[in-house]
Amino acid sequence: MAGCKRIPTDGGSSLVHNPFAALSSDGLPSLSENFPVGSAQLSSVKPAKKNRGRVDILRVKAGRGGKTVTVVKNFVGIGLPEMEQLAKAMQRACGTGGTVKNGQIEIQGDKCQEVARILTEANFHPMFAGG
Repeated sequence: MAGCKRIPTDGGSSLVHNPFAALSSDGLPSLSENFPVGSAQLSSVKPAKKNRGRVDILRVKAGRGGKTVTVVKNFVGIGLPEMEQLAKAMQRACGTGGTVKNGQIEIQGDKCQEVARILTEANFHPMFAGG
């Protein structure tokens, strides 16, 4: 231990080196000129609605013991985590249970209208298919 070199931890001059200190901001526009804080210019900027594609909404009874289930399928370009978030939102809005199986969202009961509303809010184009 006698030969160990101690490194100071008191925040000496070696910890305050700023690599950007030598740069100049001459000729650059200031943030307050282009986007004043609290201006209507910032609040009026809205991202464009992107159509995320068509999804099919089916009302299914077959193979479910006579119970009706609303199935949403044909998602394109959506991952499992986002699909699970959509399913949770649908379950809360409909007040029922549901699951994600085989790339489809299944919601208990005949809840086609509520599911279509949530999908429209998420920028999908819902289409009713089947009976």
